[in-house]
Amino acid sequence: MNQPQSAVGHCLDVQSFINAQPISRYQWRVVILCFLIVFLDGLDTAAMGFIAPALSQDWGIDRASLGPVMSAALIGMVFGALGSGPLADRFGRKVVLVGAVALFGAFSLASAYSTNVEQLLVLRFLTGLGLGAGMPNATTLLSEYTPERKKSLLVTSMFCGFNLGMAGGGFISAKLIPAFGWHSLLLIGGILPLLLALVLMAWLPESARYLVVRNRGTDKVRKALAPIDPARVAQASAFSVPEQKTVKARNVFAVIFSGTYSTGTLLLWLTYFMGLVIVYLLTSWLPTLMRDSGASMEQAAFIGALFQFGGVLSAVAVGWAMDRFNPHKVIGTFYLLAGVFAYAVGQSLGHITLLATLVLVAGMCVNGAQSAMPSLAARFYPTQGRATGVSWMLGIGRFGAILGAWMGATLLGLGWNFEQVLTALVIPAALATTAVLIKGLVSHADAT
Repeated sequence: MNQPQSAVGHCLDVQSFINAQPISRYQWRVVILCFLIVFLDGLDTAAMGFIAPALSQDWGIDRASLGPVMSAALIGMVFGALGSGPLADRFGRKVVLVGAVALFGAFSLASAYSTNVEQLLVLRFLTGLGLGAGMPNATTLLSEYTPERKKSLLVTSMFCGFNLGMAGGGFISAKLIPAFGWHSLLLIGGILPLLLALVLMAWLPESARYLVVRNRGTDKVRKALAPIDPARVAQASAFSVPEQKTVKARNVFAVIFSGTYSTGTLLLWLTYFMGLVIVYLLTSWLPTLMRDSGASMEQAAFIGALFQFGGVLSAVAVGWAMDRFNPHKVIGTFYLLAGVFAYAVGQSLGHITLLATLVLVAGMCVNGAQSAMPSLAARFYPTQGRATGVSWMLGIGRFGAILGAWMGATLLGLGWNFEQVLTALVIPAALATTAVLIKGLVSHADAT
């Protein structure tokens, strides 16, 4: 009888509680569900690239006519990311995630029945709204259910799902499109997310930290945390989060642009923006640059794929290092090496084995750093503005993706060669390195 009496009035710090426990099956369920969201996000993001040849043949149009359609989803992703963060910070991570997955699933399914370019353009833009909302909010929710000692490792591992989804789209399309036509990949990209949305409704919990800061009731917080350690949660009469006493602003933008966070917010945007300039210039134009330099089509395609695969290999290693060392220095080192190896790639044309190796390592560096940035942002922001902070970094970064693809076209139009284009990537790599290191200094100053 005395044990329960002594627990009366006990307030449980949610993050300290999660940090003190081994990772439970319940938390692994959150990891797996968030991984599946990001995997299907990657599959649907890459879908147009895989169906374009069959689509242009079926509709009797040239590939240049599909250019706006290729960009439509990317533009939609910008708006999806920018809009979804504030919604998630106000209404909850779960409802926005379920809505995002259902949205990109429904419009991917509708895209399969498009009959002209105009219809497909609109539907791909609407698909992009869901795609842009999914990734940042999966990052936010997962980060709020993981212990600090494993946070970066688990979040960056989740991000491997995006690259695997993009690669999976290639393998699936190679089998489906010759047999069933271009519609089949969009059908798969629609049906699977809609099924996942139903699973998320039943099995995905709301963030306990969100429930605390939005005052959604002790019973809801207890229900969200109980599967981790039922006995300890039952003893608590109230719950808190570490930043609750120091961050009072109700408007999420007032949180991420407050005196404490404003400089870090801008530096995160700059870092992620510059990283995506590198990623999308290489992703969009590396095969073309290699073809123009005399490589065969098979060599260009294979080496282009190595760049993406490098990110899968390195993401887990970067997350592991971030949990053990200064995360800003870890990410800054990877961006710096990305610039070095991008330059080295430009010097290695004519040596196909060396070129392939350097492209793989460059992909490991820049894609590894990019995969780690959402984890860094999730660590930086308080619960009140975390979804907004992460999603706006990803959304603003998408403009870097657009700039990277445009830069490649512009530089090629000016007559730049393979070596010159790759050498130019040293500049965004240096800017990303500098910005993330300054962000580390600013965060350290604020902490002290």
